[in-house]
Amino acid sequence: MSRQSSALAAASVHDGRNPIPANEASNDAAGGFTISDLARDFGVTLRTLRFYESRGLLSPARSGMTRIYSGRDRARLALILKGKQLGFTLVEIRAMLANEESKGSEGEEKSASVGGLQLTRTQIAEQLELLRTQRTEIEAAIAELEGTLARLGA
Repeated sequence: MSRQSSALAAASVHDGRNPIPANEASNDAAGGFTISDLARDFGVTLRTLRFYESRGLLSPARSGMTRIYSGRDRARLALILKGKQLGFTLVEIRAMLANEESKGSEGEEKSASVGGLQLTRTQIAEQLELLRTQRTEIEAAIAELEGTLARLGA
């Protein structure tokens, strides 16, 4: 399984719909998760976690030089990875997370949960259009490369 596939698998397991397994819950109760715990569990690099922290997406506590991630950080990481899987940028994901934390205002556009992320109809429609455009471009590139490869093999 590729690193991205395992990260997506981990994100789907921890997307807010399924409870955290008992052995992971005990890690949280015992003081949180280390950066190595999260990197291993989600199939991401330490650098990725540090990058997300530098962008304000995760905010672990510190014990000296050690980062201690809470259950909240763990859940946010799952949502970040799900957002990346769906093709959203980190800026868009940060806005979604901020909206989720401050939700409750009246008059908001209707939204639905997609892998734990609350997305509005507009966000879903725009992302679908973007992904469909990308798919068309990728299919054209694949066809061109396949044609070139066939000519080289002939």
